[in-house]
Amino acid sequence: MNRRVFSKFALGGFGLANGGGNLRLEGSSLISVEKPKMDIIDTHQHLWNRSKFTLPWITKGTTLDADFGIPEYKEASGGVVSRTVYMEVDVEPSQQWDEAVYVNGLCNDPMSGMVAAVVSGRPNSPDFEKWVERLGALKGVRGIRQVLHVPSTPRGYCLEPKFVRGIKLLGAKNLSFDLCIKDVDLAEKSKLVEQCPQTQFILDHCGNPDLKKADLNPWKKDIEEISRHKNLVIKISGFLASAPAKDQWKFEDAEMIINHCLDSFGPERCIFGGDWPVVLLGSTLLKWIETVKQVVSKRPIAEQEKLFSRNAERLYRLTPA
Repeated sequence: MNRRVFSKFALGGFGLANGGGNLRLEGSSLISVEKPKMDIIDTHQHLWNRSKFTLPWITKGTTLDADFGIPEYKEASGGVVSRTVYMEVDVEPSQQWDEAVYVNGLCNDPMSGMVAAVVSGRPNSPDFEKWVERLGALKGVRGIRQVLHVPSTPRGYCLEPKFVRGIKLLGAKNLSFDLCIKDVDLAEKSKLVEQCPQTQFILDHCGNPDLKKADLNPWKKDIEEISRHKNLVIKISGFLASAPAKDQWKFEDAEMIINHCLDSFGPERCIFGGDWPVVLLGSTLLKWIETVKQVVSKRPIAEQEKLFSRNAERLYRLTPA
């Protein structure tokens, strides 16, 4: 890989010190080329330090059984990301407030590159309103997520009245809700989005199409259906983790998924996410970034800018670069 990619980081961000270096994906290799630098906001950055937080879902001895912090992210992103939005990591429930306070501090640190955060929350909790009010003191928080594809979450859970009330409260408080779901649950979650028209939803990981499936037509149909809700944005992220093994996926499949999402939602309702370090299950972060850039390279520059930064600036109320 071109040594310029790993040159020192510019103060207050992740830009290349020598400016303008870039990569292109050819087959399974990344080659260096010179292109104008695209401003990239990574809207799905995970971090965890297990001396600070407990993540019960991590299996010992796996790729994710390690600590992942800001320095590791800067190296993994190769200097091509300008800003990040933190995404909660499903910590032990008793640590949710500590996680929120910790990442809010990073949002206030210009050296971190982090500019906003989505934190944990349980919309069906009887204390959810108090939780949302408490989060109001943390100015970096822009939204809430509860991972809904875990085995302990039964079908129909998100359509229960108390859950729906919690989601509607987020809309009243100008906070978004990230939908992290299985592909087979898209139709059900479409009903939730429809019931809460004043709440901004973000569909993580392209709705999680499974690269191990031979037929993705059901996913394509459900994406087209759920995209009709104008209060829903889709995040181009994450699905490489469903590959049979690292780098066991085809560019053509990723291209189809990305283009289907862009065409279904339109250029105003798509944002980019890296999903690091979970992306390591299927690829490197740099290879994922360059895959997306290559897929959209023939689209108008204005549409590329919306995907990589402008839509995120609007959605998360960020100051333009």
